[in-house]
Amino acid sequence: MAAFRMPTRDLPVSTSRAILRYNGRVKTRLEDTIATEYALTIYVNGQEMATVVCTPEHLDDLVVGFLASEGVIRRLDQLQDLTVNLHAGTARVQTSTSVNFNQAFYNKRYIGSCCGKSRQSFYFYNDAHTAKRVEDRTEIHPESVLALVNRMEEMAGLFQETGAVHVASICSSDSVFQTRADIGRHNALDKLYGYAIRSGIDLNGKIVTFSGRLSSEVVLKVGKIGAPIVLAKSAPTALALDIADELNITAVGFVRGQCFNVYTHPWRIAESDMTD
Repeated sequence: MAAFRMPTRDLPVSTSRAILRYNGRVKTRLEDTIATEYALTIYVNGQEMATVVCTPEHLDDLVVGFLASEGVIRRLDQLQDLTVNLHAGTARVQTSTSVNFNQAFYNKRYIGSCCGKSRQSFYFYNDAHTAKRVEDRTEIHPESVLALVNRMEEMAGLFQETGAVHVASICSSDSVFQTRADIGRHNALDKLYGYAIRSGIDLNGKIVTFSGRLSSEVVLKVGKIGAPIVLAKSAPTALALDIADELNITAVGFVRGQCFNVYTHPWRIAESDMTD
């Protein structure tokens, strides 16, 4: 069992600031709520790995999810110790196996063949080893697509206060298990992944909802988590959809009101009473 040495309380995730608001020619003085940023440097077995600029809450989830996403650990039992020092801005990790960081691999772009198709996708070399093709055949009804994204928004208190963070949730086809928020979209997904690993959640058949756009990095994170479906509030990029095609992920975007767009692998959207 890993030892988690965490601070007794998190740092503030927001602060207030006096501002001027202009509405046409009308000027108003008021207090606004602003999201905070925090730099956390992660050390693995005494070696510096990365500095992550993040929202300073759920840092244990962030570190575990980040390490799993980067392939440093595969299971929680490979993590022997995690100590977070908020004053120093450090997270020190001890793993049961040695880890050798090849910085050339972290910075090198990898060309994927898109499963033999003519187009190619480009992503970091390390991602090619941690984002695997998802073979899960989970389906979801259109009504559930809308309900899950709505529920994510209801649980996103920090976003509602500041408008400055990304939000992600891990769900079944009919309920939201947990929501995490962060100023960094990658961090929100890593926090979610770390939560699932630490909580022992079986990721088979799980769905990821996301508050922002579907970039290539977001789809790669979903592939690393192993979720077959990602539901997003905003638009995808072309590269994100190429990667979703390759990784067999159903990418759904523009989930707003009663509408959404299905961009890849639409067979996972089950038939329902909604009309074409």
